[in-house]
Amino acid sequence: MPRTHARLAGVAVHMPETVRTAAETERRVAAAGTGFSPPPGLVRRLTGVERLHVMPDDWQASDLAAAAARKLLAETGTDPESIDLLVFAAASQDMIEPATSHMVAAHLGLRCPVFDVKNACNSVLNALETAHALIAQGSYRRILIACGESPSRAVRWSVPDLRTYLASIPGYTLSDAGAALLVERSAAPGILGFGFTADSRCWNVGTLASGGSANPRGDEHTYFRLDGVGLRRAFEQLGPGILDETLDRLGVGWQDMAAVCVHQVSKPYLDELTGRFGLPEDKITVTVTEHGNAASASLPLQLVRAVESGRAGVGDLVALVGLAGGISMGMSVIRL
Repeated sequence: MPRTHARLAGVAVHMPETVRTAAETERRVAAAGTGFSPPPGLVRRLTGVERLHVMPDDWQASDLAAAAARKLLAETGTDPESIDLLVFAAASQDMIEPATSHMVAAHLGLRCPVFDVKNACNSVLNALETAHALIAQGSYRRILIACGESPSRAVRWSVPDLRTYLASIPGYTLSDAGAALLVERSAAPGILGFGFTADSRCWNVGTLASGGSANPRGDEHTYFRLDGVGLRRAFEQLGPGILDETLDRLGVGWQDMAAVCVHQVSKPYLDELTGRFGLPEDKITVTVTEHGNAASASLPLQLVRAVESGRAGVGDLVALVGLAGGISMGMSVIRL
């Protein structure tokens, strides 16, 4: 019996029209009335983030995902009724219950099975692996992955002092974004493979602690918290082994890639990681400076920009390299 393969049939992103600059962020913190004024330009100097996107006040994560999905379905000429499964993949969610995939399906008028995949900024990459496996085993023919990241709702504006401000800076770089990927059964392999690893002992380096059994209530837990030094140390200890092993197993190298998409937390850390892990700098499309840290929508955003710029096209190999709190690291190699 012929082996069943899967391909990435399309990808689209939705970036909200409202843009907030780093300078506007500083002014808003200063206007909170705590008596603290942020040092001018500190966010930009530490992170390289110039601006980011903010969704409308009456939108949710599901609206972002649905907007990207509508764009994808239109661009690929896909009949919504041909979707066999919808997977919502994001660090964000509309609410604890039900799964956000239900809201996205309702927005799109879909009546197929749905579920959520959640693993911080690797959510989309893990959903892609899940879709690939489900198609390979013959369960579905066409799967829509929809992502909606809404971290602007977890930003601390009332900051009493510099120490609190420094701890809050990662939140000032997070961007709202939507993304969608279409994965289909194919005669030839398009998605070549994956590799993942994790060090879950480091789960507490980045948290948004509210809403679960640990902290069901309390405003203090509704703000994103990141130990940047701890996160960097954790990824350094994890090392690039899983990336090298995956490339070797698939029989390809960085030199074979038209584009390499790497999750981007900040520009300085992207530069450091590129050198430490031996990633090809000339194949990376930098998005974090102009669009902020788009969480798990970051990889689709970079892939779309690589295609739009002509860096990658049909038949080319691309690599998606994911880094996520928890912590986890992984990659996929795809022939477009």
